[in-house]
Amino acid sequence: MPPVYIRVLLSIVGALIAILTIGTIFALARPSDADPILTFGKSGAAPSAAVSSTDDTRVFSGLGRLRIPLVNSSTLILSIAFPYSASDVTFTEELAGKIGDFRVIASDYFASLPAESLINIDEDTAKAEILRRYNAILRLGRIEALYFGDMMIIDGSL
Repeated sequence: MPPVYIRVLLSIVGALIAILTIGTIFALARPSDADPILTFGKSGAAPSAAVSSTDDTRVFSGLGRLRIPLVNSSTLILSIAFPYSASDVTFTEELAGKIGDFRVIASDYFASLPAESLINIDEDTAKAEILRRYNAILRLGRIEALYFGDMMIIDGSL
């Protein structure tokens, strides 16, 4: 007689095999144009409406967290994001291809600020200038707004 834990393990494996078999048979028997049985997210919205939406605005946050060395030996930690239309595939591809350029532009801007202006960085001015520089390198569309997140300065003189 096998030990108890082996019988429990075999029972679990048998149950998983049975569930997978039943699920596979059920999936093969359903018509391909059938509505989903279970949906997550926005309830009540028709699945086809979500797919065919022409105004699919998303937030581009592919730049990640930037660590920018400043002139006063401090470091600026910053995340930059912006909205874009995911339905514009060519512009989305251009954005993905420019991630390195976007990071360099933001780093160069903040690294070039004089030490006295680093204490009270004017976010609106910084956003406007970085937005202008980002749009200058884009050919297939424009970025309308920038969002700064995780903006903090770590003092390097400690």
